Amino acid sequence: MTTLLAITGMVTVASGAAAAVEDDGADCPVSLPASFPATAKLPDPFTKLDGSRVTAKSDWRCRREEIKKLAERTIYGQKPAKPASVTGSVSATNITVNVSENGRSASFSAGVQLPSGTGPFPAVFVVGGFGADTATIRASGAAVISYDPLAVGKEGTPRNNKQGAFYSIYGATSSTGLLAAWAWGVSRIIDVLEQSGGQVLKADALGVTGCSRYGKSAFAIGVLDQRIALTMPIESGTAGVPILRGIPGESGSQGLSNAYGEQPWFGDAFGAYTGNPAGLPVDTHELVGMVAPRGLFIMENPHIDWLGARSGSVAALAGAEVYQALGAGGNISYWSDVQDGTHCAARPEWRTPLQQNIQKFLLKTGSAAGTFRISAKKAGTLAQWRDWPTPVLADGPGTTTTPTTPTTSAPPPGACTAAVSVNQWPGGFVTTIRVTAGSAPLTGWAVTAALPAGAAITSVWNAGSSGTTGTVRFTNTGNNGTLSPGQSTEFGYQGAGTGTGTTAACATG
Repeated sequence: MTTLLAITGMVTVASGAAAAVEDDGADCPVSLPASFPATAKLPDPFTKLDGSRVTAKSDWRCRREEIKKLAERTIYGQKPAKPASVTGSVSATNITVNVSENGRSASFSAGVQLPSGTGPFPAVFVVGGFGADTATIRASGAAVISYDPLAVGKEGTPRNNKQGAFYSIYGATSSTGLLAAWAWGVSRIIDVLEQSGGQVLKADALGVTGCSRYGKSAFAIGVLDQRIALTMPIESGTAGVPILRGIPGESGSQGLSNAYGEQPWFGDAFGAYTGNPAGLPVDTHELVGMVAPRGLFIMENPHIDWLGARSGSVAALAGAEVYQALGAGGNISYWSDVQDGTHCAARPEWRTPLQQNIQKFLLKTGSAAGTFRISAKKAGTLAQWRDWPTPVLADGPGTTTTPTTPTTSAPPPGACTAAVSVNQWPGGFVTTIRVTAGSAPLTGWAVTAALPAGAAITSVWNAGSSGTTGTVRFTNTGNNGTLSPGQSTEFGYQGAGTGTGTTAACATG
């Protein structure tokens, strides 16, 4: 079973192959403007650089490339394409990588731990030794690839003298930050896996996970390489999943300047935005959307303020709108509802969804829908951050989502209204209900929602609830019950079955 494959020379995968490629929008023409208008709201992921909106699923490929180029310019720095020569070897215990470009060369390696059984196996990159529980990964039938990112980009170096394999190729003064460099390293390992012929590990069934700084890395890896079928960042904090615009207003979270200065994780250009995130033409919810429609399982810890989990929940909710528009709403999961506050703990709440995601996206034997479990301790409100609607996209694979249009009529004096929006996919749905105060302030509200027959609620955020089927009553939490005249707040729930047709009524509390 221990097979050693030595690969020499460069092997190029044909662009017309059915297999996933590192960046399927690389051929899309993108011309970035010299400057961008500032906005305190999250940028619209569905509005192209020319001002037109995405109307079809087939449009997303090139819109994704625009977002990628914006993220490289302002957040990450450039992640270069595949170098002129990538060679290496794959065995049951180790992967070696040798890279050459423009007369410069570098090498690095990664360890391999196989599960029991007969391969070839799917595999999960575990960045820096910290990520999802490796025992569960292997017990689920996937191998573990132990990736040392510090061999590719060292921490503790000044921005003008970066070190590691990436910077040996592209120069110590490269403006590319560590996160993009670390993502480049994983991409080169995938190149070697593709060249190996898949006798030990399957190059088309790869996941990535990491926690804390390596959660930032896992997220960037999944964002920047579409050959990653399942991305699983854990407690990634600032420079990871949480929206950058939300960090300054989230008490106790790691500040943008602090994260920029702690290590060169961000690209050098991000220094211009540490005090002005509203000037960014992109935010992390769009990076979540870049992963779509591939598998994404975001795990966060609401017990440590430093990690910015409230801003993380907003990124997940807003990014899920891209998933839903592409007909892949069941492919994203978010879970911050955990009891143990220990940083990077192996939590029992995550074990089952971890297994389900591996089965669905790597083993391709499962079909469990994604789950949203947002802790009430750190529940963000998407309505606060967006002023754009989610389009119903025509054509392409998947099932078209059909969000209902929220009411725009003014609520009567002294009352409140509840507007329902449903995003449906096969077997499941997410419902968002917007509560709006009338001409008098509210000090509490209650919404009664009538669910369609067969619908069952599996999780709720930003509200208390009674019951899971039929007519369900939702009440405000401690931080969203007081509304000024005309002010709105949102809560939501995920369910199984069909949510389309839900009606709701609001009453003052």
